[in-house]
Amino acid sequence: MTRVVRRRVATVAGLVVVSAVSAGCAGGGGAVRQTPAVGPARVSGPTVVAVGDIACAPGERVTATKCQMADTGRLAERLKPQVVLVLGDFQYGLDPLHGPRVYDRTWGRLKPITRPIPGNHEYETEGARTYYRYFRNQTPEHPGYYAYDVAGWRIYALNARCRSLDCDTEARWLDRDMTAHPRPCSLIATHEPRYSSGGRHGGTEVVAPFWRVALRHHGDLALAGHEHNYERFDPMDASGHRDPNGIRSFVAGTGGKNLYGFSTPQPGSILRDSKHFGVLALTLGTDAYAWRFRTIDGATIDSGTSYCHR
Repeated sequence: MTRVVRRRVATVAGLVVVSAVSAGCAGGGGAVRQTPAVGPARVSGPTVVAVGDIACAPGERVTATKCQMADTGRLAERLKPQVVLVLGDFQYGLDPLHGPRVYDRTWGRLKPITRPIPGNHEYETEGARTYYRYFRNQTPEHPGYYAYDVAGWRIYALNARCRSLDCDTEARWLDRDMTAHPRPCSLIATHEPRYSSGGRHGGTEVVAPFWRVALRHHGDLALAGHEHNYERFDPMDASGHRDPNGIRSFVAGTGGKNLYGFSTPQPGSILRDSKHFGVLALTLGTDAYAWRFRTIDGATIDSGTSYCHR
């Protein structure tokens, strides 16, 4: 007897959830795999807050649907993170003269623990120089990609602006570093997502080489922004297929600028939300992790746990 599973889709206030629902038993035919409980009941460890697409340009008016960067900044502070991972586009309307004054006013208190990556809007100033000037721990000589450790995790902040740098060289660097620094758990972060159901940009092949390297080294998570919404995907390979040994990915472009809607749901998409500004909070354990998507109105609209591959 084979357990048959169908998918139930629920939509509540812009939140789309796909969940597995038992449909009884059936004989013969191909089995549909039901996802088991993914991880431990509780994970302890430091918190990493991740989000992109944060601050409006100077002079833009705050409304209920845009420029909510002050609220997301306060939310991030309340979560007491050890690290803040800014997933690109930290302020719109950057210029060399005035710099990121809106971001600095709303998220600047978190700057000492921030590990950023550049997005497409950072490169609207030549060579992303305003970005490099503000985040002084990053320099053009090391063009926006680097690695660091948090509680036994190896985290890779990657620059996917391949029009502005040699991403083949970056992928080779990633492979060397993952070989030299094997960890039980690891995470890659890019501005552009490999997978997204977003209606404005969607997913991109540009970051697929990074995924292929991370998969060879049993990487666990991939984070991105660019699409101004929240989405979680099942573990996936680099070619668009669900894979229990693949990478679980999140899009969190909900940092405050504005929000984008969704287009056709992509394979592997489990949960989508286009109505709430908020941040993704990760708890990094020694062999497992937990996630929560927290909104500025105090709700947790997605959460879960999983063991790392190793």
